[in-house]
Amino acid sequence: MKQLLGVPAFARLWVAAFFGETAEWMLQVALPIYVFQRTGSAATTALSIVLGLLPAVLLSPVAGVVADRWNRRAVLFGVCCGLAVVALPLLAEPGVTVVYAVMAAQAALASVFEPARNALVPELVGVAEVTPANGLMSVNGSVARLAGGWAGGALLGFGGLADVIAGYLAVLVVAAALLAKPFRRAAAPAPAAVREPVVRAWLDGLRELTHNRRLWRTGLALVLTSVAQGMFLVLFVVYVLNVLGGSEADAGLLRGVQAIGGLAAGFAVATVARRVAPAALLGWGSLGLGLLSAVIWNLAPVTTALGVYAGLFAMAGAPGVVVGAGTLSEIQSAVAPERTGRVLSTTFAAMATFTTVGALLAGALVATAGTALLLNVQAAVYVFAGVLVLLPRRGWTRQLVWRKRAAPSVKS
Repeated sequence: MKQLLGVPAFARLWVAAFFGETAEWMLQVALPIYVFQRTGSAATTALSIVLGLLPAVLLSPVAGVVADRWNRRAVLFGVCCGLAVVALPLLAEPGVTVVYAVMAAQAALASVFEPARNALVPELVGVAEVTPANGLMSVNGSVARLAGGWAGGALLGFGGLADVIAGYLAVLVVAAALLAKPFRRAAAPAPAAVREPVVRAWLDGLRELTHNRRLWRTGLALVLTSVAQGMFLVLFVVYVLNVLGGSEADAGLLRGVQAIGGLAAGFAVATVARRVAPAALLGWGSLGLGLLSAVIWNLAPVTTALGVYAGLFAMAGAPGVVVGAGTLSEIQSAVAPERTGRVLSTTFAAMATFTTVGALLAGALVATAGTALLLNVQAAVYVFAGVLVLLPRRGWTRQLVWRKRAAPSVKS
């Protein structure tokens, strides 16, 4: 861990990512609560979440190619500036329609940010160190989640949306400043992508993801975990405000405290678990998250004490970080550098698509099926994803492999 933070370029990206993710979590927590307060509707809240995800799907072809063709550090700097500009209308405490528009614009810019940042990591530390580097990224992501989640909920509850946006802009400026200066790379930059048409370049990345035998089961697990995450985004707000009787600040706190477990898990991935197979991290993380979620969702008849849930949500942050680190490491180490951006973009687009599916399902069914049943379904989906990844590669899962053999994947 000290060795990685001793790389000046990676250390600066690491700190910039902290401020960027802190800003992101402020809005991720505050805006769905703001919409729910204004409308009182879980379905409307689900729609706001979908509008925040849809651009990632629609812009996937462009986002991945931008991350591969342009200077990735410059892309990150430009996105931070763009995020600040599009958030300005929220300073006026707007109506729900304006919030929808801003969430869509923010998601469009974020769809470029994520693949560029994660494709840059191997260039700064080398492919052999991507797993511990992702662990460290998870550490500051966890702290950012704690700080941003709490700040978003607290500022909304005590000062209103304008205060949330003022804090958001201040934090985002720091992230942009850290990205303004070029990086010194430990590995050679990815070769410039051939100037092929954007859609064709994106399809090449899609083929890499679907035909790479090392990644197919990872892709199936991502579909399942993304559906579960989409359900969570809608049901969490309803659960905290209606079932637990909590406040906006309570919701922000419970989203934020997951960073405590995530912090511990990030350090573990960066140190003692740095050589664990990425697929194992993904599988065990999904399984653990599902089982712990089942405990949380069925505890309300016993107690609604906020302290109990704060402890449990803090624990739930650990397997969530393990899932993310395992997924990124598997892709970064299995895909050629010149295609990493578009493959990651396709991955994030798929995650956004199925997160949207989960959010829409939860929003549509919560009134009839009930919050408790849907939350248990959400936990079961995580468990199934973990079992799928951990099962031996031989056996019934072998039948799911593409029958048409792909060309051998290129490994960086």
